[in-house]
Amino acid sequence: MLRLLLLAALLLAHGEVRAETPAEKAGFPPKLIIYNARGPANSCGPGCDHWIAVEGQVDEGAAARVDRFLRDVKDSKRPIYFHSPGGAVRPSYVIARLLRSRKAVARIGRTIATACAGGTQVDAACLKIKTAGGEVEAELTTRNAMCNSACSYLFLGATTREVAPDAAIAVHNSRLTLLVRGSFSAQQIADFKQRGMARADRERAAFVVSMGISRELDDLIKTVKFENLHVLTRAELYRFGIDTRPLPETAWTLEAASRPYVRKIAAAKQSDGASFRTMEWRLFCENKDRARLMFVRESDQGDGGLKTMMLTAGSDKSVAFGRYPARVGKFEVWSDIVAPDAMQAMLTASSLQMGEGTRDAEGKTKLATFDIDTLGLGKSWTQLLSSCPANTTRPAATSSSLNAAPAIPPVSAVPATSAK
Repeated sequence: MLRLLLLAALLLAHGEVRAETPAEKAGFPPKLIIYNARGPANSCGPGCDHWIAVEGQVDEGAAARVDRFLRDVKDSKRPIYFHSPGGAVRPSYVIARLLRSRKAVARIGRTIATACAGGTQVDAACLKIKTAGGEVEAELTTRNAMCNSACSYLFLGATTREVAPDAAIAVHNSRLTLLVRGSFSAQQIADFKQRGMARADRERAAFVVSMGISRELDDLIKTVKFENLHVLTRAELYRFGIDTRPLPETAWTLEAASRPYVRKIAAAKQSDGASFRTMEWRLFCENKDRARLMFVRESDQGDGGLKTMMLTAGSDKSVAFGRYPARVGKFEVWSDIVAPDAMQAMLTASSLQMGEGTRDAEGKTKLATFDIDTLGLGKSWTQLLSSCPANTTRPAATSSSLNAAPAIPPVSAVPATSAK
């Protein structure tokens, strides 16, 4: 029995409470890698073109490598982007505390190295480029990026945490792996597993609280089997204290579809303080001088009043969507043509204003507004124009070309099997 206890204690000390994934099969490096990346202007936010990329499975030696790397990075404000399926739990706690000590800014995003464009981003040649020690030319995308399982603990270590509406953070309970030598009864092994998991639960609960996160997160984790994953909803991210922004939004990005378009997603906290409403903008070009903007959002089932939707760039350039949206399942879809002068105003504005006018029973109109940024709009629109007809007007986009319903919520596209 003493031999079993000593061996088990050694296993726990080396992080064998695991939440692991066959990383190679899921398209991740088999070990956690960390490197500096550089992209186009504003690629990691307004005025930001340098970031730290952390990707792959959290392995036993990850904490030491991250510690050595961060000692050489003097710019503590440089954001850190995570893309990981999980891995060993105990090194994740250590890395989280390293991030807390430098008051790190953490986001979830995939770093795509330019030099690896023809490969998989995780093949041997690309990993050699990423781990060579220099700064890697790259682009960032939050679309389908994930920080799952043990990666979520790394993420909690940052003092500023931002999860884009099209990225995902998922949690589940851990699994205790035992290597038993000698002859022990099934009951002895079961008893030790029970004590080991109880200890792991206590450590996780203490860690979550120490990171300033609600105990509700730990309560939730305990209910999710290791074989499953629970993708945290936007309301849970807010309620647990992980990402408390009332209006998280993505940059405008080009989507390569049968009919390409520029897309933006946002989630707005509702007046009840407990729920969020997902919204999406899609900008199509019909010819070089004619654009169409579509606005999609989850319907408010309890609000049947007449509405007028409008997007404004500056004081007098606007796109008026009208009062009657199309209905696609639980979504409402608004659409209108963007005049050339309004399009130019959108491209030059630092922010756009969405307005919603609702007429009450007395015939009075109440106006509610909120701002969205234009980050990435100019670059994406320029890319879209390269595929746009010169003078032949394309037919107006229909609900089938919009494909609105599958796009919201965007995290539905994240493969759940990638982070066990």
